[in-house]
Amino acid sequence: MSAKAPITQDVLTIPRKLPEGPVNLVGLTRAALREALIAAGTPEKQAKMRTGQIWQWIYHWGVRDFAEMTNLSKAYRALLAEHFVIALPEVVSRQVSADGTRKYLVRIAGGHEVEVVYIPETDRGTLCISSQVGCTLTCSFCHTGTQKLVRNLTAGEIVGQIMLARDDLGEWPEPGTGTGESGPRLLSNIVLMGMGEPLYNFDNVRDAMKIAMDGEGIALSRRRITLSTSGVVPEIAKTAEEIGCLLAVSFHATTDEVRDKLVPINKRWNIETLLGALREYPKLSNSERITFEYVMLKDVNDSDADARRLVKLIQGIPAKINLIPFNEWPGAPYQRSDWSRIEAFADIVYKAGYASPIRTPRGEDIMAACGQLKSATERARKSRAQIAAETGTS
Repeated sequence: MSAKAPITQDVLTIPRKLPEGPVNLVGLTRAALREALIAAGTPEKQAKMRTGQIWQWIYHWGVRDFAEMTNLSKAYRALLAEHFVIALPEVVSRQVSADGTRKYLVRIAGGHEVEVVYIPETDRGTLCISSQVGCTLTCSFCHTGTQKLVRNLTAGEIVGQIMLARDDLGEWPEPGTGTGESGPRLLSNIVLMGMGEPLYNFDNVRDAMKIAMDGEGIALSRRRITLSTSGVVPEIAKTAEEIGCLLAVSFHATTDEVRDKLVPINKRWNIETLLGALREYPKLSNSERITFEYVMLKDVNDSDADARRLVKLIQGIPAKINLIPFNEWPGAPYQRSDWSRIEAFADIVYKAGYASPIRTPRGEDIMAACGQLKSATERARKSRAQIAAETGTS
């Protein structure tokens, strides 16, 4: 198999000049919020208290209007309204699948768009969020990867996706009802599996997840957050130390020859190097196990030999294997493995002692399934031949 796809380059967030006007508080860490309040005229002795009060209004109650922050004086509310805003990305469109999956097209600063997907299940509600506009990884089986990277999302644009989904689900508590949860949450889990490679936008992803995990706000446990990476090895230990969430890795192949083609970042950090970093992750983060994501591609990576190699490679790593039937998209250079082949593969993994659930495709009718996300405004109608040439699969 040839491997012509380019090695991805490291992407830094280039500081962008913000428009003149009020500062958006969404996405500021507690420390940054405190500094902003002091700069706007909050007495330093009151800054910690004011930070806590405003934090709860924004992230626990979902309030966007300073006038509703009734435990603050009218004069202080006026001061806040003069210097700050509480603004989320704009929902451009909302589609609902036959299976209840919701897909939001969301517009951020600069007019760029990303997609966010909510997946309801009987025991949980999972929100799949994006970390970049487009993607730099050019994984050959992924529709999102055929869209060029535009820029990294800010922490506010990342946590804003969680907040706008809670808006749509009507999940902010009513003032006066207390802070206890009444029944299971509709939005109980976050997966960083949307557009982009989260570990190429580490600082903003970390800050957004710290906000989501803060107990006085959205209050999601770190065990309810899963970050998926294609294998940015230098950032994996940092993720354990600075975020501590669960980790998933887009693995998809059992030899470097095949993974170089499917996940070109493998040319920089190969399977052996990646597995070395993954072996340390559960110890560093107190995470129970790594999730290995494995998309099932017909006659590419779905043989019994692949299954046996996979089991051998991950030996000694606390792990589960998520088998993902390939979600086809216009011009895709691959086909989904036959169901009988997927089940045979799963059986080998299961008998080796690993959980091997086959992910049920969700939201396929609205192009919301894994690997199908791609901003409508950026989506070019490409021929199968063009995509094959770009991804090195021709």
